[in-house]
Amino acid sequence: MLIVKKFGGTSVGDKERIFHVARRCVEEYRKGNDVIIVLSAMGKTTDELIAKAMEITPNPPRRELDMLLTTGEQVSVALMAMAIDSMGVPVVSLNAFQVSMHTTRVYGNARIKRIDTDRIMHELEIRRIVIVTGFQGVNKYDNYTTLGRGGSDTTAVALAAALHADACEIYTDVDGVYTADPRVVPTARKLKEITYDEMLDLATLGAGVLHNRSVEMAKKYGVQLVVRSSLNDNEGTIVKEETSVERMLISGVALDRNTARISVIGLKDQPGIAFKLFNLLAKENINVDVILQSIGRENSKDISFTVARSEADEAVEILTQNKNRVGAASISCNKSVAKVSIVGAGMMSNPGVAAKMFEALYNENVNINMISTSEIRVTVLIDEKDAERAMNAVHGAFGLEE
Repeated sequence: MLIVKKFGGTSVGDKERIFHVARRCVEEYRKGNDVIIVLSAMGKTTDELIAKAMEITPNPPRRELDMLLTTGEQVSVALMAMAIDSMGVPVVSLNAFQVSMHTTRVYGNARIKRIDTDRIMHELEIRRIVIVTGFQGVNKYDNYTTLGRGGSDTTAVALAAALHADACEIYTDVDGVYTADPRVVPTARKLKEITYDEMLDLATLGAGVLHNRSVEMAKKYGVQLVVRSSLNDNEGTIVKEETSVERMLISGVALDRNTARISVIGLKDQPGIAFKLFNLLAKENINVDVILQSIGRENSKDISFTVARSEADEAVEILTQNKNRVGAASISCNKSVAKVSIVGAGMMSNPGVAAKMFEALYNENVNINMISTSEIRVTVLIDEKDAERAMNAVHGAFGLEE
């Protein structure tokens, strides 16, 4: 069997944890399996590197920032290779260049285009454990790129897909996917399995267990994922196309604090205005989420939408520079908001789910600013100060407790 194992930063945060992971992978190797390990940077290394960049300049060039950030994974894979080698097992560590992990050219948020598998296959054929840097790739200019926060998950899934691996295991500091973040909702319970679509929405809406693009890729290529803890041997959560357990109405509740609401007031109520507005942001790779359009007075309209909080200032600056072009009277931004979402494929066949969520928020006196829905999710934008109270209320209303 060929098994891809991905370990997050906390799983390799110090010497003891590195050796714990090494022993776990060597045990798998000694069963006769081929093993590929994908690693994130150790502990808080990425945050520390970003802080160092900010000491130099508040606006580092994106190419140079990626050049800096990719050093984190190179440290962790080299140390892991040393640990496994000390156990007498043949091993090699490879970075994105050595693997030839081809990506798009966008710095900070690149997408994987293809992987040249020859080098990895050669190393596996001579019975080496292969350790690969997560989170990074190389663009057509031979420059390092990074895949965005949590991108090591996507690296692991991409390798599993390209090499037709028998298993792809994502190890993290929690032992599976929960109905809510157990640090926020103490009564949250672990799911045995969840569909790709449900996991994709939860990941996109703030559940930090998996990188959303990794789930997207797993669904596209049929890679079955297992999310489990690196700190114990508990059974994890399986992410796959269909679940065999009886479908629950709601699979989980997600909270996203990394959001900001931008309001563009007094736009002309005529065709093409929304296109002009959002095309400006799309050109700068700023992703827009919840959108609300309301009709104003005297043939005008207001458009409000959410973006990642980290991109809010850039978005406001772009819109302000083009204020006359889009014909806006004013532009405002509120960063003190959060998104709470419910996700579940059971919604499709059960009316009244949204009403139940809104009732739970009403009972807690939580005001809703914006609403967005799809077939399997309902998202509300609320004041950030109400976020944890709202999440616990909604979780309890749908009976998701342990």
